Amino acid sequence: MRAPIGSFEDASPAAERLELLTTPVAAAVREGWGGFPAEQIIHVDTDPEIADTAVFVEHHGADLLNRSANCVVVAGKRGGEVTLAACLVLSHSRVDVNGVVRRQLNARKVRFAPMDTAIGDTGMEYGGITPVGLPAGWPLLIDPAVVDQEWVLIGSGSRRGKLIVPGKALAALPGAVVVEGLGVGG
Repeated sequence: MRAPIGSFEDASPAAERLELLTTPVAAAVREGWGGFPAEQIIHVDTDPEIADTAVFVEHHGADLLNRSANCVVVAGKRGGEVTLAACLVLSHSRVDVNGVVRRQLNARKVRFAPMDTAIGDTGMEYGGITPVGLPAGWPLLIDPAVVDQEWVLIGSGSRRGKLIVPGKALAALPGAVVVEGLGVGG
């Protein structure tokens, strides 16, 4: 199978690669969401040593910088209550944590979640966190530029491999909210 974006030597339907996915991601792929067929979710097997965005696009195609998205976990605090959420923006953007995210979560203060919290609560590896398979009840804030992409490269839950999914499929994930202005500087 040929991947619809990038230059990858090893691409297959993610449903045929469940053993390469973390438990929560494999469960989400197996169950599907929003009426999107599982065969539209593609897994590309990649070297975990080049998982970081800059090195990754250098190896697999510069066009991926505009067609890949990063998922970050944030912690919003109001009073003694902490809300964990995920934010998804195109790789060349950054998340407007202190403006858009703070208002969306109705939090007094928002920070990137500590690495131990992000990996512990998601069951995913740092550097591979993906919006697919997030914990139930978590808000998933998505920049509209991600949803507007025909195909988007995202993490697979581990540093080995990536998922390629239709942008519109990401907006159908549980807890997803498309938020104008979430990604800035791109």
